[in-house]
Amino acid sequence: MNYLKLIRFQNLILLAAMQLVLHFGFLKFQNIPLGLSNFNAFLLALTTVCIAAGGYIINNIMDVETDAINCPKKVVVGTLISEAKAYNIYMAFTFTGVAIGFYLANLINKPGFAAMFIVIAATLYFYAVNLKQSLLIGNILVALLLSFSILIVGIFDLLPVTDTANQPIMGMYFKIVIDYAFFGFLLNFIREIVKDLEDYDGDANEGMQTLPIVLGISRTTKLVFVVSFLPIIAVLYYLNMYVFSNKLIISTLYCLIFILAPLLYFTVKIWSAKTKSDFSQLSLLLKWIVFFGVVSIGIISYNILHHA
Repeated sequence: MNYLKLIRFQNLILLAAMQLVLHFGFLKFQNIPLGLSNFNAFLLALTTVCIAAGGYIINNIMDVETDAINCPKKVVVGTLISEAKAYNIYMAFTFTGVAIGFYLANLINKPGFAAMFIVIAATLYFYAVNLKQSLLIGNILVALLLSFSILIVGIFDLLPVTDTANQPIMGMYFKIVIDYAFFGFLLNFIREIVKDLEDYDGDANEGMQTLPIVLGISRTTKLVFVVSFLPIIAVLYYLNMYVFSNKLIISTLYCLIFILAPLLYFTVKIWSAKTKSDFSQLSLLLKWIVFFGVVSIGIISYNILHHA
């Protein structure tokens, strides 16, 4: 159980589930060739999980002192698992992820794609060591990495089998994946700021320059309140363009209940949020909205086929 805490397995399960939904719940429903077989789609998810696990481990190693203040009961490195062993596990996960990524890139005859996994692993390391303490840079970086974990499914599934003949249709599907990646970026950028609000005490003690420390908790919550309208507007636009207009009742209900309603709830609650518990609950809510948001692509695809 200690090792599961170290790699934050719940987050890894959600990450893998989102990628598999994109492959099996969306792209497989379309009458197009795909770069990855079903088995290789699982390998891509495994690659992402391994590299992300490595990122969580190095982050836990570097955040021992901060976590001792912010969440002392969740500290694993140095208490339940030695730092040396944690480093070894980090290296094992990262090497495995990059190696599988190298294999997949060569399998689809795109060896250059292997560089993406190396860059992601290196970025996660430098984020934990240096960039996390920088104002907004760490927030943007983490949000970009998660959105890229969505985008990479489209990169491996669509780009290798795109040619001049099918470029328009493949481009349309890739744009949909980009839209979901952008939605993921918006929500995770907001979530990273909420997590900074939650971790205010420990971050301040370590001299970090997070947004809540620079602006103060009250001003930051008001800023998050304003920014939270962006994903709401994006969801309403997407629903109007692709769901309402096609009279997809099941998809409409799903998006209203599992995406839009929680987003509105978040916007209302963040205005008055003040305590660590408040921010922790809102951070968790955003994580689930991202997951349900990606799952919606499978619901909509199924609904379109059934509706037709």
